[in-house]
Amino acid sequence: MAQLNIPLPATEPTEALFSNFIAEVKEIEKRDSVLTPKQQIDRLLRPGSTYFNLNPFEVLQLEPETPLEEVKKQYRRLSILVHPDKNPDDRDRAQQAFDIVNKAYKCLEDDTQRAKALEIVEEAKGRTDQMIEEKRKKQRKAGKGSKVDEDDPVKYKHAVYVLTMKLFADLERKRRQTEERSMEDRKRKREEEIEEEEKKKIDKEWQKNYEESRENRINSWKAFQSGSKSKKVKEFRP
Repeated sequence: MAQLNIPLPATEPTEALFSNFIAEVKEIEKRDSVLTPKQQIDRLLRPGSTYFNLNPFEVLQLEPETPLEEVKKQYRRLSILVHPDKNPDDRDRAQQAFDIVNKAYKCLEDDTQRAKALEIVEEAKGRTDQMIEEKRKKQRKAGKGSKVDEDDPVKYKHAVYVLTMKLFADLERKRRQTEERSMEDRKRKREEEIEEEEKKKIDKEWQKNYEESRENRINSWKAFQSGSKSKKVKEFRP
């Protein structure tokens, strides 16, 4: 039997494979971003949304490196989808979703806030890379090679995503703790001020009563003295 010489397909370079993967991911994200109004509202109000929605990129379904013009376009699309007027049968939840979208956009529109959000994303990437390197070392030490799950771009992206959410949540927790301490300090200070005001009020009232009683005592003494003198004059009258 003649042997068939079927040429094998050329192996694509790793960089090309990764580029194709990224392109596919972007297509999936683009497809998922075009959800119905109800689906978008459900997404923004899903269980755990309090923490998910701390990440403005997650709320607006954007990559961190998205230019501001694209951010504006996506904001308009989402705000229209979840606007209460567009969802009269679910107005209350739509209003909540609309407020969430609006807050996320304001964050990314502001240069300072956006820079802080990007810092969190970069920190998540850095920590993820460090975690991966530590896993490689452990596996090499155990004689299991250097391949880790996060070598898969999908799993790597998920690891960064999870850590990004955690960092946003940690930041919010610290903010709330600082705010609570500040409120407690203000409350304690106000209580001290009220206590001081009450003390001054009592002292003032006491001083007033003392002055009045002092005046009464003086008048009584004067009256007594005057009465005594009159009595003596009558007794020694010739």
